[in-house]
Amino acid sequence: MVKKVFVSRPYHPEAIDLLSEDYEVEVWPNKTSPPKEFLVEKVSQCHGMLMESYDIMDADVLGVSGPLSVVSNRAVGTDNLDIPVATARGILLGNTPGVLQESCADLAFALLLNAARRVSYSDREVRAGRWTMLDQTPYLGTDVYAKTLGIVGLGGIGEAVARRALGFDMDIVYFSRTRKPELEQRYGLRWAENLSSLLGQSDYVSLHMPLTDQTRGMIGHAELHQMKPDAFLINTSRGATVDPRALYNALLDGEIAGAALDVTDPEPIPSDDPILSLSNVVITAHIASGSTATFKTMALMAARNIIAALTGQPMPSCVNPEAGENRA
Repeated sequence: MVKKVFVSRPYHPEAIDLLSEDYEVEVWPNKTSPPKEFLVEKVSQCHGMLMESYDIMDADVLGVSGPLSVVSNRAVGTDNLDIPVATARGILLGNTPGVLQESCADLAFALLLNAARRVSYSDREVRAGRWTMLDQTPYLGTDVYAKTLGIVGLGGIGEAVARRALGFDMDIVYFSRTRKPELEQRYGLRWAENLSSLLGQSDYVSLHMPLTDQTRGMIGHAELHQMKPDAFLINTSRGATVDPRALYNALLDGEIAGAALDVTDPEPIPSDDPILSLSNVVITAHIASGSTATFKTMALMAARNIIAALTGQPMPSCVNPEAGENRA
């Protein structure tokens, strides 16, 4: 019997072709997430599923009986997956680390520079016809060179951001679950013993932690109040790591100078969200990993996770290898 694989988006032709060499592949034809009822049906029918980080695979979905033995996220984050339920059911979960950190770091630094030098604001003013004289004063920004960058979460993306900051001669301080002396020595990083210490000394704070129960709402009113009034918050992690109401109030009241966000809560951000009315915010459409090459590489890695799991080989990246012991 030919095994079945479901792919939740139509825009990964190379990955679909790779899977189709050995499996019966069904592709969701739309660019929006399949409804829960449909996913439940696929879990009961398919042996593997290639999903996006926006597809919610919770207990209601993963708890359904069926042949499913592997779900592969085309993402590093796994906050859309119920890992305990999948593990108990013997479903291996894959993700795609190690291939997107450079693209994500590029975007994070682009956002930092944009917010600091008011690039998007100036662009909007020019397009609206409000640039009518040679006067820089409405567009004055903040220097990046030799400033202090605080990195929250020193994984692959955080490290890549640190490397870019070296080119701007920035003083780099980091806060992470584990201290990393080797990286401190290699890049001249300074370790902050706690988040408050990092926030209080940073001119720019860049978030790179995964979304977990511990990091949800990690940046709220108290944390924003600890930042310098002329500091900027950069978020390319997950929108829910920041309290959106607290951020809006901090920006409105001038508690911080500005923010640059590639992620929001919710996503997409509603068009009537009040934060969109503020001129000291840059918001992009969750595109940190969205370079052409990285997009393709992530999809192929997600497909190879599925192929490895279905052929009994080690997956390129498995979140819960212990699930194999529970597979009937």
